[in-house]
Amino acid sequence: MRQRWNRRQRLLAYTMLMLLAVLAAFAAGVLIPESAVAPDFASAKLPPSLAHPFGTDWLGRDLFLRTLKGLSVSLTVGVAASLISAVAAVLTGVAAATGSKAVDGVITWLIDLVMGVPHMVLIILISFACGRGLKGLLAGIAVTHWTGLARLIRAEVMQLRGQPYIMASRRLGKSSGWVLTHHLLPHLAPQFFVGLVLMFPHAILHEASVSFLGYGLPPEQPAIGIILSESMKYLSAGMWWLAVFPGALLVAVVLLIDRLGENLRVIIDPYSAQE
Repeated sequence: MRQRWNRRQRLLAYTMLMLLAVLAAFAAGVLIPESAVAPDFASAKLPPSLAHPFGTDWLGRDLFLRTLKGLSVSLTVGVAASLISAVAAVLTGVAAATGSKAVDGVITWLIDLVMGVPHMVLIILISFACGRGLKGLLAGIAVTHWTGLARLIRAEVMQLRGQPYIMASRRLGKSSGWVLTHHLLPHLAPQFFVGLVLMFPHAILHEASVSFLGYGLPPEQPAIGIILSESMKYLSAGMWWLAVFPGALLVAVVLLIDRLGENLRVIIDPYSAQE
Protein backbone atom coordinates (compact mmCIF):
# COMPACT_ATOMS: atom_id res chain seq x y z
CA MET A 1 0.00 0.00 0.00
CA ARG A 2 1.34 3.38 -0.98
CA GLN A 3 2.19 5.54 2.03
CA ARG A 4 0.88 9.11 1.97
CA TRP A 5 3.16 11.97 2.89
CA ASN A 6 2.29 13.86 6.02
CA ARG A 7 2.09 17.65 6.15
CA ARG A 8 5.69 18.02 7.28
CA GLN A 9 7.04 15.88 4.42
CA ARG A 10 4.99 17.77 1.82
CA LEU A 11 6.17 21.07 3.26
CA LEU A 12 9.78 19.91 3.09
CA ALA A 13 9.33 18.87 -0.56
CA TYR A 14 7.76 22.23 -1.46
CA THR A 15 10.58 24.04 0.34
CA MET A 16 13.22 22.14 -1.64
CA LEU A 17 11.44 22.99 -4.91
CA MET A 18 11.32 26.68 -3.94
CA LEU A 19 15.00 26.65 -3.04
CA LEU A 20 15.87 25.01 -6.37
CA ALA A 21 13.81 27.62 -8.23
CA VAL A 22 15.66 30.50 -6.51
CA LEU A 23 19.06 28.85 -7.11
CA ALA A 24 18.16 28.23 -10.77
CA ALA A 25 17.25 31.90 -11.27
CA PHE A 26 20.52 32.96 -9.64
CA ALA A 27 22.62 30.50 -11.67
CA ALA A 28 20.93 31.54 -14.91
CA GLY A 29 21.79 35.19 -14.28
CA VAL A 30 25.40 34.41 -13.43
CA LEU A 31 25.93 32.16 -16.48
CA ILE A 32 24.49 34.60 -19.02
CA PRO A 33 27.46 36.12 -20.90
CA GLU A 34 27.82 39.87 -21.30
CA SER A 35 27.58 39.47 -25.06
CA ALA A 36 24.00 38.22 -24.69
CA VAL A 37 22.90 41.59 -23.26
CA ALA A 38 25.02 43.76 -25.54
CA PRO A 39 23.28 46.65 -27.35
CA ASP A 40 21.66 45.81 -30.69
CA PHE A 41 20.12 48.96 -32.13
CA ALA A 42 18.43 47.03 -34.94
CA SER A 43 16.26 45.30 -32.31
CA ALA A 44 15.55 48.35 -30.15
CA LYS A 45 12.15 48.93 -28.51
CA LEU A 46 10.60 45.62 -29.58
CA PRO A 47 7.49 44.50 -27.64
CA PRO A 48 7.33 41.04 -26.03
CA SER A 49 7.49 38.17 -28.51
CA LEU A 50 8.65 34.56 -28.74
CA ALA A 51 12.15 35.71 -29.62
CA HIS A 52 12.20 38.23 -26.76
CA PRO A 53 9.73 37.18 -24.00
CA PHE A 54 10.18 40.43 -22.07
CA GLY A 55 10.77 42.56 -25.17
CA THR A 56 13.85 44.72 -25.73
CA ASP A 57 14.88 48.08 -24.31
CA TRP A 58 15.85 51.33 -26.08
CA LEU A 59 19.32 49.93 -26.81
CA GLY A 60 18.03 46.64 -28.23
CA ARG A 61 19.12 44.57 -25.22
CA ASP A 62 17.03 41.48 -24.47
CA LEU A 63 15.08 42.45 -21.35
CA PHE A 64 14.53 38.86 -20.18
CA LEU A 65 18.25 38.07 -20.09
CA ARG A 66 19.06 41.46 -18.58
CA THR A 67 16.42 40.96 -15.88
CA LEU A 68 17.90 37.58 -14.98
CA LYS A 69 21.36 39.13 -14.67
CA GLY A 70 19.93 41.92 -12.56
CA LEU A 71 18.13 39.43 -10.38
CA SER A 72 21.39 37.57 -9.71
CA VAL A 73 22.98 40.87 -8.63
CA SER A 74 20.05 41.62 -6.30
CA LEU A 75 20.22 38.11 -4.83
CA THR A 76 23.95 38.46 -4.22
CA VAL A 77 23.50 41.78 -2.42
CA GLY A 78 20.57 40.34 -0.46
CA VAL A 79 22.53 37.29 0.69
CA ALA A 80 25.57 39.34 1.75
CA ALA A 81 23.55 41.98 3.60
CA SER A 82 21.29 39.40 5.30
CA LEU A 83 24.28 37.33 6.41
CA ILE A 84 26.00 40.37 7.93
CA SER A 85 22.77 41.41 9.66
CA ALA A 86 22.10 37.91 11.04
CA VAL A 87 25.62 37.56 12.45
CA ALA A 88 25.39 41.04 14.00
CA ALA A 89 22.00 40.13 15.50
CA VAL A 90 23.37 36.98 17.14
CA LEU A 91 26.42 38.78 18.54
CA THR A 92 24.46 41.72 19.95
CA GLY A 93 21.61 39.55 21.22
CA VAL A 94 23.97 37.22 23.08
CA ALA A 95 25.99 40.17 24.43
CA ALA A 96 22.84 41.88 25.72
CA ALA A 97 21.55 38.73 27.42
CA THR A 98 24.82 37.57 28.97
CA GLY A 99 26.50 40.91 29.69
CA SER A 100 26.01 43.38 32.50
CA LYS A 101 22.93 45.54 32.92
CA ALA A 102 24.80 48.47 31.41
CA VAL A 103 25.65 46.48 28.26
CA ASP A 104 22.06 45.24 28.00
CA GLY A 105 20.76 48.78 28.41
CA VAL A 106 23.05 50.21 25.72
CA ILE A 107 22.21 47.47 23.21
CA THR A 108 18.47 47.73 23.92
CA TRP A 109 18.67 51.50 23.45
CA LEU A 110 20.55 51.01 20.16
CA ILE A 111 17.93 48.54 18.93
CA ASP A 112 15.12 50.98 19.76
CA LEU A 113 17.03 53.80 18.06
CA VAL A 114 17.55 51.89 14.80
CA MET A 115 13.96 50.61 14.78
CA GLY A 116 12.67 54.14 15.39
CA VAL A 117 14.14 55.47 12.13
CA PRO A 118 12.46 54.45 8.82
CA HIS A 119 14.64 51.87 7.09
CA MET A 120 14.67 53.62 3.72
CA VAL A 121 15.78 56.93 5.21
CA LEU A 122 18.57 55.29 7.21
CA ILE A 123 19.77 53.19 4.26
CA ILE A 124 19.92 56.25 2.01
CA LEU A 125 21.81 58.26 4.64
CA ILE A 126 24.36 55.50 5.24
CA SER A 127 24.76 54.78 1.53
CA PHE A 128 25.29 58.46 0.80
CA ALA A 129 27.80 58.78 3.65
CA CYS A 130 29.76 55.79 2.34
CA GLY A 131 29.93 57.19 -1.18
CA ARG A 132 27.02 55.16 -2.57
CA GLY A 133 27.90 52.07 -4.60
CA LEU A 134 27.93 48.48 -3.38
CA LYS A 135 29.82 49.20 -0.13
CA GLY A 136 27.41 51.88 1.02
CA LEU A 137 24.37 49.83 0.04
CA LEU A 138 25.58 46.76 1.93
CA ALA A 139 26.38 48.86 4.99
CA GLY A 140 22.98 50.54 4.95
CA ILE A 141 20.98 47.32 4.58
CA ALA A 142 23.08 45.46 7.15
CA VAL A 143 22.73 48.23 9.75
CA THR A 144 18.94 48.40 9.45
CA HIS A 145 17.95 44.71 9.37
CA TRP A 146 19.51 43.14 12.48
CA THR A 147 17.29 44.59 15.20
CA GLY A 148 14.30 42.23 15.07
CA LEU A 149 16.42 39.09 15.16
CA ALA A 150 18.63 40.59 17.88
CA ARG A 151 15.59 41.07 20.13
CA LEU A 152 14.52 37.48 19.52
CA ILE A 153 18.02 36.14 20.26
CA ARG A 154 18.25 38.23 23.44
CA ALA A 155 14.93 36.90 24.74
CA GLU A 156 15.89 33.32 23.86
CA VAL A 157 19.26 33.51 25.62
CA MET A 158 17.74 35.11 28.72
CA GLN A 159 15.30 32.20 28.90
CA LEU A 160 18.06 29.63 28.37
CA ARG A 161 20.25 31.02 31.14
CA GLY A 162 17.96 29.53 33.77
CA GLN A 163 17.79 26.05 32.27
CA PRO A 164 19.02 23.25 34.57
CA TYR A 165 21.64 21.88 32.17
CA ILE A 166 23.28 25.30 31.79
CA MET A 167 23.25 25.91 35.53
CA ALA A 168 24.74 22.44 36.03
CA SER A 169 27.53 23.21 33.54
CA ARG A 170 28.40 26.39 35.42
CA ARG A 171 28.49 24.53 38.76
CA LEU A 172 30.86 22.01 37.18
CA GLY A 173 33.27 24.86 36.43
CA LYS A 174 32.60 25.31 32.73
CA SER A 175 33.54 28.73 31.40
CA SER A 176 31.14 31.17 29.77
CA GLY A 177 32.80 30.51 26.42
CA TRP A 178 32.26 26.77 26.81
CA VAL A 179 28.60 27.27 27.70
CA LEU A 180 28.20 29.62 24.73
CA THR A 181 29.70 27.26 22.15
CA HIS A 182 28.24 23.99 23.51
CA HIS A 183 24.80 25.08 24.71
CA LEU A 184 23.72 28.50 23.52
CA LEU A 185 24.92 28.67 19.91
CA PRO A 186 23.61 25.17 18.92
CA HIS A 187 20.23 26.12 20.36
CA LEU A 188 20.25 29.45 18.50
CA ALA A 189 21.18 27.94 15.12
CA PRO A 190 17.55 27.41 13.97
CA GLN A 191 16.61 30.99 14.86
CA PHE A 192 19.69 32.20 13.02
CA PHE A 193 18.89 30.39 9.77
CA VAL A 194 15.19 31.23 9.81
CA GLY A 195 15.94 34.88 10.60
CA LEU A 196 18.51 34.94 7.80
CA VAL A 197 16.02 33.66 5.23
CA LEU A 198 13.22 35.96 6.43
CA MET A 199 15.54 38.98 6.21
CA PHE A 200 16.48 38.05 2.66
CA PRO A 201 13.35 39.38 0.83
CA HIS A 202 13.42 42.64 2.80
CA ALA A 203 17.07 43.14 1.84
CA ILE A 204 16.31 42.52 -1.85
CA LEU A 205 13.40 44.97 -1.86
CA HIS A 206 15.43 47.66 -0.09
CA GLU A 207 18.32 47.15 -2.51
CA ALA A 208 15.97 47.57 -5.47
CA SER A 209 14.27 50.60 -3.90
CA VAL A 210 17.50 52.43 -3.03
CA SER A 211 19.03 51.66 -6.45
CA PHE A 212 15.81 52.87 -8.08
CA LEU A 213 16.17 56.20 -6.26
CA GLY A 214 19.79 56.53 -7.41
CA TYR A 215 21.52 55.99 -4.04
CA GLY A 216 22.47 52.34 -4.45
CA LEU A 217 24.31 50.45 -7.15
CA PRO A 218 25.90 52.39 -10.02
CA PRO A 219 23.94 52.72 -13.31
CA GLU A 220 26.22 50.31 -15.18
CA GLN A 221 25.11 47.46 -12.90
CA PRO A 222 22.14 45.50 -14.36
CA ALA A 223 20.28 45.38 -11.02
CA ILE A 224 16.48 45.29 -10.97
CA GLY A 225 16.30 48.71 -9.32
CA ILE A 226 18.47 50.20 -12.07
CA ILE A 227 16.34 48.57 -14.78
CA LEU A 228 13.13 49.94 -13.23
CA SER A 229 14.66 53.39 -12.81
CA GLU A 230 15.73 53.52 -16.45
CA SER A 231 12.30 52.33 -17.62
CA MET A 232 10.58 55.41 -16.14
CA LYS A 233 11.87 57.53 -19.03
CA TYR A 234 10.10 55.37 -21.61
CA LEU A 235 6.77 54.48 -20.00
CA SER A 236 5.09 57.54 -21.47
CA ALA A 237 6.17 56.32 -24.92
CA GLY A 238 4.14 53.12 -24.45
CA MET A 239 7.07 50.80 -23.57
CA TRP A 240 5.23 49.31 -20.60
CA TRP A 241 7.12 46.02 -20.71
CA LEU A 242 10.31 47.72 -19.50
CA ALA A 243 8.81 48.06 -16.00
CA VAL A 244 6.07 45.43 -15.80
CA PHE A 245 8.11 42.26 -16.41
CA PRO A 246 11.21 43.08 -14.31
CA GLY A 247 8.99 44.33 -11.47
CA ALA A 248 6.74 41.26 -11.64
CA LEU A 249 9.73 38.89 -11.59
CA LEU A 250 11.22 40.73 -8.59
CA VAL A 251 7.93 40.50 -6.66
CA ALA A 252 7.57 36.80 -7.55
CA VAL A 253 11.08 35.96 -6.30
CA VAL A 254 10.59 37.99 -3.11
CA LEU A 255 7.29 36.23 -2.37
CA LEU A 256 8.92 32.87 -3.11
CA ILE A 257 11.79 33.53 -0.69
CA ASP A 258 9.40 34.83 1.96
CA ARG A 259 7.32 31.67 1.66
CA LEU A 260 10.52 29.64 1.80
CA GLY A 261 11.41 31.26 5.11
CA GLU A 262 7.95 30.61 6.56
CA ASN A 263 8.14 26.95 5.52
CA LEU A 264 11.60 26.66 7.04
CA ARG A 265 10.31 28.10 10.30
CA VAL A 266 7.53 25.50 10.44
CA ILE A 267 9.92 22.65 9.58
CA ILE A 268 12.38 23.63 12.32
CA ASP A 269 9.65 24.29 14.89
CA PRO A 270 9.63 21.25 17.25
CA TYR A 271 5.89 21.66 17.93
CA SER A 272 5.12 20.69 14.32
CA ALA A 273 7.37 17.61 14.33
CA GLN A 274 4.47 15.17 14.63
CA GLU A 275 2.20 16.77 11.98
